[in-house]
Amino acid sequence: MTQTELIRKHLLEGKPITPIEALNKFNCFRLSGRIYDLKSQGMNIISRTITSNGKSFAEYRAKSATQNA
Repeated sequence: MTQTELIRKHLLEGKPITPIEALNKFNCFRLSGRIYDLKSQGMNIISRTITSNGKSFAEYRAKSATQNA
């Protein structure tokens, strides 16, 4: 499976993903690029910015049909 396919499966299982998780689990250095690919394929993905220890990063989730954000 490609990184994009693995990330799609991960998101469809209802799990969020951050860049460090993508690197550790899927050896993916450019999560934002894979998210762009998934969105281009029609996948509905929402993101939020998390700040921890003075650093900011994105967390991505698949948006279900019942979510309103």
